[in-house]
Amino acid sequence: MNTSTGHAGQRTGTLFLIPTTLGESALAEVLPPVVQQCAARLRHFVGENAKTTRAFLKLAGIETPLQQVQISELNVNTLATALPTLLQPLLDGHDTGLVSEAGCPAVADPGSALVQLAHQHGITVKPLVGPSSLLLALMASGLNGQAFAFNGYLPTDPAQRAQRLRELEKRSRQEGQTQLCIETPYRNQALFDALLQTLSPATWLCVACELTTANEKITTQRVADWKKRQATLPRAPAVFLFLAE
Repeated sequence: MNTSTGHAGQRTGTLFLIPTTLGESALAEVLPPVVQQCAARLRHFVGENAKTTRAFLKLAGIETPLQQVQISELNVNTLATALPTLLQPLLDGHDTGLVSEAGCPAVADPGSALVQLAHQHGITVKPLVGPSSLLLALMASGLNGQAFAFNGYLPTDPAQRAQRLRELEKRSRQEGQTQLCIETPYRNQALFDALLQTLSPATWLCVACELTTANEKITTQRVADWKKRQATLPRAPAVFLFLAE
């Protein structure tokens, strides 16, 4: 057990940030053995969905029978008042794993609230190495990796989305900053179409779909060239990046 001393002087557990796969990938292809080993030995977890967390732990070869493993849920519907209860196993001295639905926890993920609370209580937070769709997309895009910003989900209202895109493109042009955003898979095409309609023809646009899976596809072109392709995007996880000149 990895323990530290909290603000009240009690011995606390360590909060391990445990990455998962981004899609239908074998764990061994994207996660170092130490991540699987850590997940396999823990008995306390916080995840977005208990069912998918159990499925991940089964693949990781968890040593304890799943019926004896405590899995608490933390998602967009979790109230802030519930966070202290989720933190309690750590305060009681138990190492705990924070698991996201896909990729790295606490990045574009509600788990960040628990990480912040852990810091407030002097609990050690240990991030483990795993796939980040945002960094993988940036690496493969060919766009500026020295200055970039992740903007999460853009407005779904067409007028508000267009206004936001114009603001981000202006920032990108002024600061040489690559802009990243994501969308719910079934709205990928709507966002893609808005990008083509709103951005300058000379702006570079990268679409990175289904990263680390057998269906991975990453393409970077100017908006003008994208318009010639009339591409149709899959309803699958994707990252959108653009850089204005």
